[in-house]
Amino acid sequence: MTSAKITVRNGAIPADAPDTDIEVQIADAARFVRRHTIASIFRAGSGHPGGALSCADILACLFGAELNVWPSGTDERLRDRFVLSKGHACPALYAIGAYHGFCDKTAALALRKLGSPFQGHPHVRDLPWVETSTGSLGQGFSVALGMAMGMKLQKMPSRTYVVLGDGELQEGEVWEAAMCAAHHKLDNLCAIVDYNKLQSDASNDVIMRIEPLADKWRAFGWTVFEIDGHNIPEILSTLHLAASTHNHPSVLIAHTVKGKGVPYMENGPAWHGSVKLTRQQAEEALAALGADRQEIMELLDV
Repeated sequence: MTSAKITVRNGAIPADAPDTDIEVQIADAARFVRRHTIASIFRAGSGHPGGALSCADILACLFGAELNVWPSGTDERLRDRFVLSKGHACPALYAIGAYHGFCDKTAALALRKLGSPFQGHPHVRDLPWVETSTGSLGQGFSVALGMAMGMKLQKMPSRTYVVLGDGELQEGEVWEAAMCAAHHKLDNLCAIVDYNKLQSDASNDVIMRIEPLADKWRAFGWTVFEIDGHNIPEILSTLHLAASTHNHPSVLIAHTVKGKGVPYMENGPAWHGSVKLTRQQAEEALAALGADRQEIMELLDV
């Protein structure tokens, strides 16, 4: 698609920063997210690396240039909401939160540890900067729908963003929420589908086919954009277009690669979840993600 000029809605990056600077900073954030994700899953001895790595660029763009989660003053009406409906990808959410200072970078490596607030799915009581607890697929999308509807009723200028997994779209609850959002013309709601084509055991097509995906969303009354979910300028410009859409909710179908950035994980359903990384696998993954030896040691040594 043709890229519009990149705009910055939040306060994380100056609005007048050159486009190239924005892209460089977001690419740096995405690299951090992937490295931190691998390290936290290694330390935990379990986790879901494939889908966390595939949505890293999306989260980096949202938190780096789109989400207004740093409202000026104390006006809550200006604060955007974000829901990670595919809650099993939370290592990436914790990592982007750490990158932007919502939590400590080292503390966020304590994934799935007893007493740690960084559990295997996001928990709103443990992490106040997380909007809602997610895990049971489809429910996060319904919560995001409710947030957008409440904001619309109160005439708030803020927006709600939600990231869904593609396997999650096999849940009927998703399509009930999609129908409701279109009926109420929630143009303040933007969904992003992390479309990596794989789920826990095999490809989506083998388990339950979801194509023709774009046509389904259009049939439910949504404005649809199909993008490369690893192309940072394209993600940013499309989020800008979605924010300019009126009378319809928007969905970005982001074509991604499961395990993006780690060659031995890419496009492999075995790396979806319940994964225990060996030291050698973790080191190989971090090296592939550009970490030097010192950084690898710092990330992996508990």
